[in-house]
Amino acid sequence: MKRTGRSYCQPLFAGDEKFQTKMPRTQKQNGAYYTPESVVQALLNWVIRRKEDRLLDPSCGDGRFIASHPNSVGIEWDSASVEAARLRAPCALIHDGDFFTWAAQTSERFDCAAGNPPFIRYQMFKGKTRTRALHLCRELGADFTGLTSSWAPFLVAAASLVARGGRMAFVVPAEIGHAPYGAPVIKYLVERFSVVHIVAVRSKLFPTLSEDCWLLYAGGCGGQSAEIRFTALDHFRPMRTPPREYEAVSVKDWRTSWGCRLRPFVMSHPARDLYREVAADRDSTRLGDLGRIGIGYVTGANDFFHLRPSEAERSGIPDALLRPTVRNGRALRSRRVDAAMVEQWRRADAPMWLLRLSRDMTLPDTIRRYLDSSAGKAARQSYKCRIRDPWYVVPGVRIPDFFLSYMSGVQPSLVRNDARCTCSNSVHGIQLKSVVAGHQIETRWNSSFVQLSCELEGHPLGGGMLKLEPGEAARVVLPVPSRLARLDEQIVNDALATMRSWRHYSRGR
Repeated sequence: MKRTGRSYCQPLFAGDEKFQTKMPRTQKQNGAYYTPESVVQALLNWVIRRKEDRLLDPSCGDGRFIASHPNSVGIEWDSASVEAARLRAPCALIHDGDFFTWAAQTSERFDCAAGNPPFIRYQMFKGKTRTRALHLCRELGADFTGLTSSWAPFLVAAASLVARGGRMAFVVPAEIGHAPYGAPVIKYLVERFSVVHIVAVRSKLFPTLSEDCWLLYAGGCGGQSAEIRFTALDHFRPMRTPPREYEAVSVKDWRTSWGCRLRPFVMSHPARDLYREVAADRDSTRLGDLGRIGIGYVTGANDFFHLRPSEAERSGIPDALLRPTVRNGRALRSRRVDAAMVEQWRRADAPMWLLRLSRDMTLPDTIRRYLDSSAGKAARQSYKCRIRDPWYVVPGVRIPDFFLSYMSGVQPSLVRNDARCTCSNSVHGIQLKSVVAGHQIETRWNSSFVQLSCELEGHPLGGGMLKLEPGEAARVVLPVPSRLARLDEQIVNDALATMRSWRHYSRGR
């Protein structure tokens, strides 16, 4: 008998200003990347024990999880996907609507849950949907910030619907191993399940995506776990159970020693011991101890506020109102930005000048004409310009002592600012806390250990890039030179190569 149903839950974006009705959205906006069949079967082989087991998929997409088990319930907001799921899984009960509304209202409980939750980053995961999701998770005891990607609340809400003794198995983004919003998920699971096993897979489960994906298994609902089982695999292989070989990561150790991150556990045990020992050395410092690290200014309209020398001359902009600036990391290709480099930018007529106006200054006529030009009228309509007063004063303009690349290939670039340039938010600026701090940073930065620390404290981005947020950069460990000289270089270099391989960096790019 065909069992389909339309639930009482609201559409995903019901009530949101931009989505009064369900509107067609792209695959990326929906977070809808459907799971390879071999991965689906690997998860279902473990999570379903009996044909009577009730299976929940909180975001069933086109139905490939629920199609393999007749006693299944799926929830899906996208109408086209719902119709595809009903064709693929005619025996399943499929609710068309918002999972978080349904989860908050249902009294049903399930023997197991499995699926591939949508990976929608916080920029798109917004409005009333996010409000409902975060409120439900808060009531369940998992507190997320507004920067949370959608998959994290999906996992918590799904776990809350698993019956005592039940299990769950999901595809999860690899950011569960490093993102701040991954920590509340793992914390919730270890407090609710007796076994939590995360399987990291280096090769891509979804070859067309930049996002790496891992696997999550949790069993024994109603229990608790003092450890996280962690397995690192180079390649996914079909399996009926989670890997038998794993490392038992103490929850306490995960929280205290590794800052709620699992990425370090793809390295060897000796490498982790060495890193933890050096980081705890009383002579080692963190980059944040030596300097204040922050992003550069945000103009809101880069093409208007960044001028080429020829444009500035043509518009009659006084030199006193122009500041040389590092607009992006591509400028950080040497160890220092000096007067000769700034002169190269000028000769190349690069957009090297930041228009730097102050709140209380009397504006020259040439500036007024530039502000009232068609480009100026367009610039003032941008969001950042609209919300500041006056709109033409760019805040947060500073002259740092060093620049640090925000996103990097082989390693983050540290560049001394001899030319007293400022920088945009595509680059970090470091303001030194003491006269000697610059020498301490420069003499240690290019060591293999410090670059390993950048890998561990930062996080991978698509395309093999390494990203260092200001808080992550502040945690980079800088050992004293005498300690660096005594390190086992083989262990450090092997660990560094491992971390780069896991973010898919290749020098041939």
